Amino acid sequence: MNCDAMSNAELKEYFLKHRGDRAAFQAYLDRINQRPRRIIARPDDPDFDEKVQAAIRQKLEAGSDFRNQEFNNSNATDG
Repeated sequence: MNCDAMSNAELKEYFLKHRGDRAAFQAYLDRINQRPRRIIARPDDPDFDEKVQAAIRQKLEAGSDFRNQEFNNSNATDG
């Protein structure tokens, strides 16, 4: 297994299927930690609560869209 040759999505999928593979887990963590951090709002921002809630909604919607896509893809290959 060559983690460097895998895309982020492939590495994540591999790790989820092979949870005992410590090298894959470390490679996955290294990639996550290399991602640039996005600042949503500063603590003194007057719209702090609204911005954080909007970011959470976006993340939840993106996850829901991904799960729906996976479900639709699996159903298309089942039938």
